[in-house]
Amino acid sequence: MKRAISVGSLEGRVVIELENASLLTPSSFPIKNVSFEADSPIDHECENFSLDVIKLRSKVLSSIKVVVLSTKINLLLPFGPMAILVDKLYHSHGWVFLFSLLGIIPLAERLGYTTEQLAFFTGPAVGGLLYATFGNATELIISIHALKSGLIRLVQQSLLGSILSNLLLVLGCAFFAGGLKLTLNDHQADAGVDFGLLLMAVMGLLFPAVLHATQTESEYGKSQLSLSRFTSCIMLVAYASYIVFQVKNLNNLQVPVDEDKSFNEDTSNDEEAPEISMWESMIWISILTGGISILSEYLVNTIEGASKEFEMPVSFLSVILLPVIGNAAEHVGAVMFAVKDKLDISLGVAVGSSIQISMFVIPFCVVAGWMIDCPMDLNFQPFETTSLFMSVIIVAFMLQVSNSWLDFTYLAAELWITRVLFPRKPEG
Repeated sequence: MKRAISVGSLEGRVVIELENASLLTPSSFPIKNVSFEADSPIDHECENFSLDVIKLRSKVLSSIKVVVLSTKINLLLPFGPMAILVDKLYHSHGWVFLFSLLGIIPLAERLGYTTEQLAFFTGPAVGGLLYATFGNATELIISIHALKSGLIRLVQQSLLGSILSNLLLVLGCAFFAGGLKLTLNDHQADAGVDFGLLLMAVMGLLFPAVLHATQTESEYGKSQLSLSRFTSCIMLVAYASYIVFQVKNLNNLQVPVDEDKSFNEDTSNDEEAPEISMWESMIWISILTGGISILSEYLVNTIEGASKEFEMPVSFLSVILLPVIGNAAEHVGAVMFAVKDKLDISLGVAVGSSIQISMFVIPFCVVAGWMIDCPMDLNFQPFETTSLFMSVIIVAFMLQVSNSWLDFTYLAAELWITRVLFPRKPEG
């Protein structure tokens, strides 16, 4: 009998059709049932793993694009590796110092950016604390490396230069940029507590200098070092109280962003939304902080050699150049906020950074020097202390009585007058 056999497949199974169904008997068609599974658990796992890898790669590339490739200042990033190569190959302190200085600029700016992104998820109080902390991370890292090398005067002068730069240059430029559109009548409030802390910092620096001036030669060092360490502990406690006050009073002003929540629904009325996630921000902060730490070590180790090669005093490099680099993030941020008519935020950035350095970084360096047996004290010498005292008084006075952006251009003028005098001041 003629048979017509057709073979097909349906959902992974073999289907055999015969023209005469009566022939489908076990004896006449001794073919065992064969089936093929289309999808197995292993295939599912491999497919999911591949999708996860693709998503992770896409997210990493997107994060790199946002953080690294979105700003022109990152064109300076190659100077960091160049500093390391020049140090290994040519041992030129001047070029290593210069390249390290240029390489730190984009790292400091991006550190401020990633901290700002992290602040979206923490609320305004904690976010402001993070911004001030990591905004001054460059100064703190450089100071720690300098303390390890025993360069106490470098630490003192660079930190003092950072305070003066924030109070005079950063604040002056911010109010100049914002004052082109409006006056300062609406932005004079809430400065009393900030300048009270700055005056306390001035007092902490003034007493060791006075004690040093009134002692005999045989008594130099011991009592002022003890006073500095005790005063530093008090200043750290006062700063911690200030932070607790900020967190308790400002934490309810803004609801932190939920990382898993879509911004498409709620950002219609908001001006900005985070560009990277919370975990991405934390990872980038760690990477950038490590890069700054590496370049800071080269910077500190070559500053004295660079001073000789460039024929510039160390005080000029430490008071003028280092603060400008360390305050790059605050400077750009304060000016941008001022241009957007947010002068109150500009005031908070500039003055808050000054408070952070004077009430936290300086006392912390004294305590850190105590721990590593380095005699770091609060005796910044009369000239430096007087410069800081006059700057705080002038800024506080102008904030209360000024009505024009022109008055704040005088802050930058005062800064440069002070900086011109520093290299001409004899040490000791």
